[in-house]
Amino acid sequence: MDVLLTGGAGFIGSAVAARLAASGHRVRVLDALLPAVHQDRGPLDLPDGVEFVRGDVRDRETVERALRGVTAVCHQAAMVGLGLDLDDAPDYVGCNDLGTAVLLAAMARSRVRRLVLAGSMVVYGEGRYRCAEHGDVAPGPRRTVDLDAGRFEPPCPRCGAALQAELVDESAPTDPRNVYAASKLAQEHLASAWARGCGGQVIALRYHNVYGPGMPKDTPYAGVASIFRSALARGEAPRVFEDGGQRRDFVHVADVAEANLAALRSVPDRPEGSSRCYNVGSGVVHTVGEMATALSAARGGPAPVVTGEYRLGDVRHITADSRRLREELGWRPVVPFSSGMSGFAHAPLRGQA
Repeated sequence: MDVLLTGGAGFIGSAVAARLAASGHRVRVLDALLPAVHQDRGPLDLPDGVEFVRGDVRDRETVERALRGVTAVCHQAAMVGLGLDLDDAPDYVGCNDLGTAVLLAAMARSRVRRLVLAGSMVVYGEGRYRCAEHGDVAPGPRRTVDLDAGRFEPPCPRCGAALQAELVDESAPTDPRNVYAASKLAQEHLASAWARGCGGQVIALRYHNVYGPGMPKDTPYAGVASIFRSALARGEAPRVFEDGGQRRDFVHVADVAEANLAALRSVPDRPEGSSRCYNVGSGVVHTVGEMATALSAARGGPAPVVTGEYRLGDVRHITADSRRLREELGWRPVVPFSSGMSGFAHAPLRGQA
């Protein structure tokens, strides 16, 4: 298959490029090399035979040239992370939503009808919760007064009782709670509208917390694993927000790349005009505190410090039920948490001297 891979020079994108090329696909990478992700960038690390085009998905002419001769698109390009504040909103919407719209319009004109979209678990907001009395409930946004007092667990919105956090599947309602999350959900809606309008086929992969070699070093847009890893590289203790009990699903970038390969193999068999989403997670729940401890132990560095600090845009618990991806596309994660974190503790980061 001839594949256009947007964002293919990034952390996840470069892993996807390597996996697709190793499987015999012809890959063309389109990447703008944005400074927020590629600061202090060294030479591009792309496999032999992968064509590289520097350009922005928001530029119509560049995208149309990049689409020539391809049969499918794997769309990874995005501005990622929670960011700093609402001043970031125009950048998120511009990179993620306008960029996706320009790409989809060009695909419609070029008659490219197969799309694998990099989505995110952030579209769910908080994960799934169960109250012993009221069953499944959706807690509202956490209140500053509770967070200031160290009450980090969201209570039942009906009776105020403690809740049990459970796995979230793709049927869960979406509830984006920050600008980045809203932009990722908008990408899915745009792709679905494109599919219906031109008979396209879309698979959206909702990544959970991806980590692994090649993550960008400590920036406001980096993931928490990268921030902890950067601190340890400086000889500093990872600073864990809240009480460290936030539940997450940490999935290795090699497994995410394999999920993209499985999706590309499957997308030609999807019905025309269809769009289907899949969670991409390891299926094993760990807390942020456990992740920080694992990295510190593997590096032999300072033990994590639990700070009690918080960010209003963060959610408490979000963990994946990835059965749909396993059952329908035959994907299986193969990198265990222990060995993945051990390797990541010593792996180089992007922008690291």
